[in-house]
Amino acid sequence: MEIALNLKNQEKDLIQACVQKERWAQKSLYESYYGNLMGVCLRYSNNREDALDILHDGFIKVFKHIEKYKPGTSLIAWMRRIMVNTAIDFYRKAVRRRTEDLDKVYDKKINEADAISAMSEKEVLAAIRTLTPSYRTVFNLYVIEGFSHKEIAAQLDITESTSRSNLVKARMKLKQIIKTRFIEHGQ
Repeated sequence: MEIALNLKNQEKDLIQACVQKERWAQKSLYESYYGNLMGVCLRYSNNREDALDILHDGFIKVFKHIEKYKPGTSLIAWMRRIMVNTAIDFYRKAVRRRTEDLDKVYDKKINEADAISAMSEKEVLAAIRTLTPSYRTVFNLYVIEGFSHKEIAAQLDITESTSRSNLVKARMKLKQIIKTRFIEHGQ
């Protein structure tokens, strides 16, 4: 006997149950996407506790606005976007000062592919977490999420040159961390 499950209908039914505020459906959605979305939140946070705060705030927004999700589009992409925006909101609340605006910033490439490929995912994440919130947020938005400096500037209420500056400084700091790691470990 073969049983075929229609995942599209299953997702549709789950979302409809979430729209109706069914607790079992919300729990199921949370448990299904927790790991993937926690990874997004970890990239934007100083520590696991902040990441959990972002994740939980993000899921509250997901459940509050689930009726706005358009069936047929990627559910994970829609929720991921909410998590990124929630992380940006979290960052905005935490920022006490602005980074100095620079007129000119020269983008420098880091040619440390061998060093990075030798690092574990945890080591790379730990290196990113050492960045200041402003550097880390711009780095994540630009490098990981693919936003332009114009989009980053609009979202974070900074200038494009500040976004570029923060990215260059983040890359330089990461390069320094990677070099230090390899010197300490004799690699």
